[in-house]
Amino acid sequence: MTMDDYRGPFDPQFEVGMLSRRALAVLGREYQLAAHLQDRAGIPQVLARYGAAAMNEIAIAEWMGASPIYTQRMQRALNFHGDDVATIFKGMQFDVGAPHGFLDFRFRILADGSGEFWLPYCGALMDVEPMGERFVVGMCHHIEDPTFDATAVATNPRARMRPIHRPPRVPADREPHCHWRVRIEPGEPAVQETALTTKVRQSRLARLELEPRAPTVEPGGWADYSGPFDPELQLEDLAHVALITVCDEFCAQGHLLVRAFMMAIAERWGDAAAAEIAAQQWVGIAGVAAERVAAAMGIAGDDLDAIAKLLQLHPSFHPRAYVDFHVERAGDAVRCWIGDCTALAEGDPYSWFALLGPEPHRALETMAQAVNRRARCRPLTVPGARWAWAIAIDPNAEPAPDPPEVGLTKISHGARFHFAPRRPLRA
Repeated sequence: MTMDDYRGPFDPQFEVGMLSRRALAVLGREYQLAAHLQDRAGIPQVLARYGAAAMNEIAIAEWMGASPIYTQRMQRALNFHGDDVATIFKGMQFDVGAPHGFLDFRFRILADGSGEFWLPYCGALMDVEPMGERFVVGMCHHIEDPTFDATAVATNPRARMRPIHRPPRVPADREPHCHWRVRIEPGEPAVQETALTTKVRQSRLARLELEPRAPTVEPGGWADYSGPFDPELQLEDLAHVALITVCDEFCAQGHLLVRAFMMAIAERWGDAAAAEIAAQQWVGIAGVAAERVAAAMGIAGDDLDAIAKLLQLHPSFHPRAYVDFHVERAGDAVRCWIGDCTALAEGDPYSWFALLGPEPHRALETMAQAVNRRARCRPLTVPGARWAWAIAIDPNAEPAPDPPEVGLTKISHGARFHFAPRRPLRA
């Protein structure tokens, strides 16, 4: 028996795998978008401190550092392999850099084996166009040129992505927003991984093996993506067990991006700057993702049960094979804790989890306050836990406003984007 949402009572034994295929597809898109919007929370902090050129450098390093790794993880997870353009496009369909619909990628394989993709709508462009041509060129030229090739190199080091046209848009309402050609160029030199990619590969997260899943509890869908490339793929096309894996991998992609982001900052300005900016990044996306996930999963109300259910689903604490996170109700509080786990064993300061300590992180309180503005967190001792916290609702407290980091992240169109199917669902 599966659940189409989480409107029922809080279940301390809840797992994402208890959701139906339909619900997992909805949640998967939210996880994909949350990892994408991390940049809207983090990159502006770099811009404010170090300027536009440094912002572009960090964005390039971050995506080049993480995307080849998570693209290959997804290839293994969904059992699709090859060195052709179709395999590159399959990977792009499962990349948090291209949330379905928010970046509305369309694909075509041509007779000569090359391919094209174009975007009738690009939410990332909608975010930067109001900032002026300098920022559009920064994203659509300076950042995309190296990072698109880095995505392709995960499949074939001689793949090249080149624009047919791209912004700035002339005329101003030109559609599609951009159009690209992808070819395998046998005579071109192989693109090499960056040193940062190699460094990120050494992390426990990059090498994480997800726990084997039980046989599917709901029939239908593709168990993997070993079949032909489908330019009209939607997450609903996947089988139940594949959707659980995809949700886990989307969250892993987000954490890999955090690692690359923090390492790139630390190389330039030191570990203290990386920790400070990453803390602000986590707060910003924590609140936006909390609001979106709660709405998508039907978590209503502002009581402790709603807070507990949200924490069980928040992408910050997935995949569970990486983060040993627990939630329970106890009297007038929600208790949550993290046990010894891979996320706490990286041995370096380059993750959100390295920012944790006895005092509740602002990101955790921001998640709870997305449900109830009077929620407050305090430290807790739980046997066997590395870090533990209690969350209670203080009826006498002043309602907390959105932290500035959340307000900054909400400038993005992604914070209020509504996913809609492009075609009827398949049986």
